Amino acid sequence: MREKLQRFMTGRYGADELGRTLNIVVLVSLVVSMFSGLLPVLSVFYWFGIALMIYNCFRMFSKNVSKRYEENQRYLSRRYKAVVKRDEWKKRFAQRDTYRFFKCPGCRQRVRVPKGRGKICITCPKCRREFIRRS
Repeated sequence: MREKLQRFMTGRYGADELGRTLNIVVLVSLVVSMFSGLLPVLSVFYWFGIALMIYNCFRMFSKNVSKRYEENQRYLSRRYKAVVKRDEWKKRFAQRDTYRFFKCPGCRQRVRVPKGRGKICITCPKCRREFIRRS
């Protein structure tokens, strides 16, 4: 039986990170639909979960490996950007007591300045534009 399954899956895409994430979303939407039996409007979660499950099975059994790989890479790049933004926000939030953050009006670069210095002239390290702000 295992050999038959291996032969069947030969040349097919299989599971990846996007598929695992879709499985989690399917599970969550089906659990929400179980507990929303009182409200018929929330049965949308059930159909949404079923549709995602069908799409995930389509992706796993697809023989168009390059297209599925491209979908997964797009997902991974978006997830990476979201994680980087979250980490930058956490770092800025942790430093909010001692530093102020400004955006350069010329190039939109974030500039970190110590708090409590009064009115100061800030020079952007990227474009060398000077602007005056209160720290």
